[in-house]
Amino acid sequence: MWDQIATIFSVGLFQNTIRNATPVILAALGGLFTEHAGIMNIGMEGMILTGAFVAVAFSFMFVSAPMGVLAAVLVGILIGLFFALFVVKLKSDEFIIGMTLNTFAAGLTVFILRNVYGQVGTWVSESIKGLPVVEIPLIKEIPFIGPVLSGHSIFVYLSWLLVFAVWIFLYRTPYGFWMRAAGEHPEALETAGVSPVKMKVLASILCGIFCGFAGAHLSLGYLNCFTEGMSANRGFIAFACVIFGMANPPKVFGAALLFGFLQALGLRLQSVGVPSELTTAIPYLATVLMLVYITVTGISRKKKRARREAKQEDLSDAVPVDH
Repeated sequence: MWDQIATIFSVGLFQNTIRNATPVILAALGGLFTEHAGIMNIGMEGMILTGAFVAVAFSFMFVSAPMGVLAAVLVGILIGLFFALFVVKLKSDEFIIGMTLNTFAAGLTVFILRNVYGQVGTWVSESIKGLPVVEIPLIKEIPFIGPVLSGHSIFVYLSWLLVFAVWIFLYRTPYGFWMRAAGEHPEALETAGVSPVKMKVLASILCGIFCGFAGAHLSLGYLNCFTEGMSANRGFIAFACVIFGMANPPKVFGAALLFGFLQALGLRLQSVGVPSELTTAIPYLATVLMLVYITVTGISRKKKRARREAKQEDLSDAVPVDH
């Protein structure tokens, strides 16, 4: 029994937790911008998948990982502009546009993979250059902690820094204030002379950039290949983390780490004989429970707020008015 526990809770479990959580963290940070701007962006799944494919394609073409990352970011910007065009400018339904984007990305990547590059299923090549790992001096020598924290893709450490950078941007800069106002009080923002439309477009572009980072890490910093549908619902998980974390960067970071831990735990449980059908469902079951918790607490808060407002109205009616 103790041998099985040691096998499950080994260094590999926490290494995989960090690796699995990183693309979700990056995409969820991008989703924070659109969420604060008042846009429900469920198109992050397609953004991540497209970023992953383009990163591999350009890394293969130029035999360069940085070129792959740059291409993923540029495509993320284009998709962000496309999403903003229909949702912000043309006032289309954001749910329909998001699902259309996801479906289109899944079909387009498979079509190009098979018909342009002649690959089916998984694209592996020596010309696909992955991102180098980063070894942290001193820390890498510490038992257990060193192997867990050191030796990851640069996007792992970048995602940690971006959590604080996004928090500072949203809560300590004028642009962050305007972006939040665009989602909460667009009329007041427009009265102040700032265009809510421009803030929403900026939020969509930033979301595309972060999802491009997530896709590039998934294909070049994680596996060094592209697999059909390799985003594997991470965009939806990222959206759930944004909601569960109440659009707060540190809380969203914690939710993404929880998903990464559950996914890694499921893989480790397979090594001790637990059926893969059950372990694969663990992180998604946790996501459903997150959303149920959010729904229940949201309804409870609305009821409490309604009762409080009703009491205030009753008190105001009871106070006599002097003439």
